[in-house]
This record gives sequence, C-alpha cells and structure tokens, in this order.
Amino acid sequence: MEKRFALAALSALGQETRLEIFRLLVRTGTEGIPAGEIAARLDVVQNTMSTHLKILTHAGLVRAEREGRVIRYFADMTGFRDLLAYLMEDCCNGAPELCRPAIEAVTCEC
Repeated sequence: MEKRFALAALSALGQETRLEIFRLLVRTGTEGIPAGEIAARLDVVQNTMSTHLKILTHAGLVRAEREGRVIRYFADMTGFRDLLAYLMEDCCNGAPELCRPAIEAVTCEC
C-alpha cells in the first residue's frame, strides 16, 4: 500500500461518524447493510450518510453492491487488511514475536 492510500484510509476513519459506519459494517460481515438502514441505525441524515459512505469507499475501506434500487454496503476487508499490513510493515524491528499479540487481536475466524 502506498502512503497516500494509508493516509486517505486513516483520514476517513479519523471522523467519528465514519468510524461508527465502518465498525457497524465490520460487525455485519458478509451480509452488509443498505445505506438507508445504516443512516437509521446511526441516526444520520441520508444525504450526510451518502457523503460519509463515498469517503469510506474512496479510501478503500467500504464497497457497495447494487440490489435493484437498493445499494448495500460492506466493509472492504481487503482494504482494511492492506492498511493494517502497511501500519505493521516494519513491526518490531526484526522481532516478530513482539507483534504476535497485535496480530492475534485482529485475526478472526470469519
């Protein structure tokens, strides 16, 4: 991952509502959530939600799939994994056992 993409992702997550959106999408996993439902769950106006989702999508953290008239959003786990890999690229200066707790904390069985 290039630094500019990492900065875009971190900037996107650095805003409270977008962080909540991303965490909600991570919790829903492969089911995803329609944009309107995300807005309702987080009590955010739909046009504001659209802006937040666009920023997260451009940052590579969210992806969308159209289902007829509905757009369903998902956490882009590949983009998130790439961000984590970038952040941990030089982990522990050659002592990977020091990074193991961090890696285990973000590893899931999904």
